[in-house]
Amino acid sequence: MSSTPKNPPPLRRLAPVLEPGHTYASVTDKISAIVLTRPAGIAWFLGISLGFGLVMILGMALAYLIAKGTGIWGINIPVGWGFAIVNFVWWIGIGHAGTLISAILLLLNQKWRTSINRFAEAMTLFAVACAGIFPLIHTGRPWYAFWMFPYPSAMGIWPQFRSPLIWDVFAVSTYGTVSLLFWFVGLLPDLATLRDRSKSRAGQMIYGILAMGWRGSARHWHRYQSAYLLLAGLATPLVVSVHTVVSFDFAVAIVPGWHTTIFPPYFVAGAIYSGFAMVLTIAIPLRKFYGLEDFITMRHLENMAKVMLATGLVVAYGYMMEFFMGFYGGNKYDTFLAWNRLHGPYAPFYWSLILCNIVIPQLLWFHRIRTNVVVLFLLSLVVNVGMWLERFVIVVLSLHRDYMPSAWGRYSPTVWDWATYAGTIGLFVTLIFLFVRALPVISIAEMRELVAHTSEEKP
Repeated sequence: MSSTPKNPPPLRRLAPVLEPGHTYASVTDKISAIVLTRPAGIAWFLGISLGFGLVMILGMALAYLIAKGTGIWGINIPVGWGFAIVNFVWWIGIGHAGTLISAILLLLNQKWRTSINRFAEAMTLFAVACAGIFPLIHTGRPWYAFWMFPYPSAMGIWPQFRSPLIWDVFAVSTYGTVSLLFWFVGLLPDLATLRDRSKSRAGQMIYGILAMGWRGSARHWHRYQSAYLLLAGLATPLVVSVHTVVSFDFAVAIVPGWHTTIFPPYFVAGAIYSGFAMVLTIAIPLRKFYGLEDFITMRHLENMAKVMLATGLVVAYGYMMEFFMGFYGGNKYDTFLAWNRLHGPYAPFYWSLILCNIVIPQLLWFHRIRTNVVVLFLLSLVVNVGMWLERFVIVVLSLHRDYMPSAWGRYSPTVWDWATYAGTIGLFVTLIFLFVRALPVISIAEMRELVAHTSEEKP
């Protein structure tokens, strides 16, 4: 008789990437039905109505801003940057997770990305669209925005390429363009599937035009995979470069708390941190309302929680190094900034971000927390709030008390600041709801490939 127990306690296994029992047909039917046959439902109409109402507020706020100028905001001297830059950096950070999940995990051949990459890519595009509003309007004269592009000028006036604002224009526009191409190329096989399964003539025509003649031939698949891999390689360095360039808005300025070399990696880690938090914020309700628990499994949620924990520790290291260099560097202005964050008039904001970004996310060390869907959703909301507070602290606390005490001031956002911010959230929500109803939220083609891969692994 063997000394080995009949059923030895196994090591804790990861949840599967795809629940067993799926076939090509079941995957196609379930995902395409959300777009083609499933009714929208009351919850969808309530959600998009709320989002569209906020978009109307955004339109009103922008119209009043153009008519009256930036004086309607709370910006002043010395706080010349307020909600506009805070929200710009926050939205750009949210857009990082989509490119990371799609491009880098594709190059690393991580199969668990398959169920979440499509809506993460869409989230990236919508976040970049929201972020692009703020650099346009914070200058006060958005009708002169074309000056920032090197257009053929008869007067020989060119953009100042030593300005971080110009770097932002090129970095964000490149990031948005490559992300859009990457997202659209990945959609081509699924658009053809919707074209072939659509019952309405309008749907067949619209999806047929967007599918660009896709027939699923070997030549099409070869070119598709080559283009997809090439775009993934182009998008990968953008994950690092875009938020690095955004951090240069601060790092090149001779302002206490900004002029530091830690900002580029610190901003990139923070962007991935907030981006994965937003992916969880979207994925958890999505899998619940549309019954996608067998596609977006607990393994996906746990892996995203682990990435959040890892990047959160990098962010915590950035906070620690800021204080270390503030006190160890011997610069009295940096030392005062560290003291001001802890004890100044905005100290509650700083302690709140420490609570949201460092203390509470340490719960993710526990497996029981990482696999509790409700707690994970609440933690993602906490991280989103904490990362917004971080951007607020970086912008406002470094400006409101500068080198000269005679120039010190306070910053308070006005109702128009809040209206613009809430309006961009409404725009983001509206685009997400429209995307869910118009396009497959999960890649049908890649899920079919995963079904084949899973079936090959069976004994």
